[in-house]
Amino acid sequence: MRIRAAGVAGALTLALLAAGCGDKADKSATASDNPSAKAAAGQLVIWADDKRAAALKPFADKFGTENGVTVKIQAISKDQQTTFVTASQQGSGPDVMVGAHDWIGNLVQNGAIDPVQLSADQKAGIAGNALKAVTFNGQTYGVPYATENLALIRNTDLAPDAPATIEDLVANGKKLKSAKKASEILCLQVGQTGDAYHLYPLYSSAGGYLFGTTASGDYDPKDLGVGKPESVAAFKKIAALGEKGEGALKRSITSDNSISTFTGKKCAYLVSGPWAITDVKKAGIKYDISPVPGFAGGKPAQPFLGVQTFYVAAKGKNKALAQEFVTNYVTTPDLAVALYQAEPRPPALTAAFDQVKGTDPDLAKWQEAGKNAIPLPAIPEMAAIWDPFGKAEAAIVGGADPAKTITAAGKTISGQINK
Repeated sequence: MRIRAAGVAGALTLALLAAGCGDKADKSATASDNPSAKAAAGQLVIWADDKRAAALKPFADKFGTENGVTVKIQAISKDQQTTFVTASQQGSGPDVMVGAHDWIGNLVQNGAIDPVQLSADQKAGIAGNALKAVTFNGQTYGVPYATENLALIRNTDLAPDAPATIEDLVANGKKLKSAKKASEILCLQVGQTGDAYHLYPLYSSAGGYLFGTTASGDYDPKDLGVGKPESVAAFKKIAALGEKGEGALKRSITSDNSISTFTGKKCAYLVSGPWAITDVKKAGIKYDISPVPGFAGGKPAQPFLGVQTFYVAAKGKNKALAQEFVTNYVTTPDLAVALYQAEPRPPALTAAFDQVKGTDPDLAKWQEAGKNAIPLPAIPEMAAIWDPFGKAEAAIVGGADPAKTITAAGKTISGQINK
């Protein structure tokens, strides 16, 4: 889900030309009578990734028909947040952006998004943890449509039983390798630059943390856990799973191949999220879902809770239409179910969740795997974590000294936060 890759892969634009009268569009154009303003009022631009762009098409078409506008959906494959911020600053961004909730602090800091105007009834129809995740400085900055957390997905032909601890998982994975039934112990993406998101369940189980919390429960950027004794102890345990230890964590397992290695039956265990299930099913893998196991004698492994969100761009050319689409279309069960069917993340809209839970036994398993999940920090200071933490993780997995490496990363992060 969330490896911070550089660059933007190809973009796909779907232009949906609307039919019908332009009464509603004319109302949106009343802010100005010049031709360029009227042209802007007649077009809504939405940025999303490839899968969601396709799922949005019929609803964008409907919205366009009802509002007498043209809707353009542009699919941005990688590095969406940076691309959005840059485009916003240049005045070339969309009206609506679809992305992760943990972007909020950075987007607000950069003036890239506006609060959304949800009614009390609309808020009541959204899962409480999802709504909390998109609340920043007391304001609602996005409309959540799905939640996600990591779990352990296992090939039940190779691993019939869920491991109680990470040590149990490693022991069985090594047996499968010895029997030539698998070539990898665990598919947990690390890569050459690390991945704090996917490592966090193990890091938290071993006692590490990123930020402490205030008395109100908000993340406290002044309490940085990276580089403290707890993180050093955690990375010593993680190092024991690395390339110079058990070989369960490897830099050769990346965001590009972790799922395909699992679906290719080269690995019995995959740490991933709901986005992996479509490929797992296509491969015909018999699978089950359970919580990521923690270290023996350690704390329960805590994955992050992520929330997929629709944002209204602060510098979009048609903010009135964007608010209308996000608040009155994204909050409909039909759209939420369509997005779920495109990629089976549990819907944040309770009516949509209730509609699909009877047909998908996986939803309850994802909820169980995420019962200890904590919201991925959306504070701006989180941006300082990803690169230094990830590079330290990759180095330690590769055999670097845990104490020196994570302590140095903590100093780098602290220096960036305190600039």
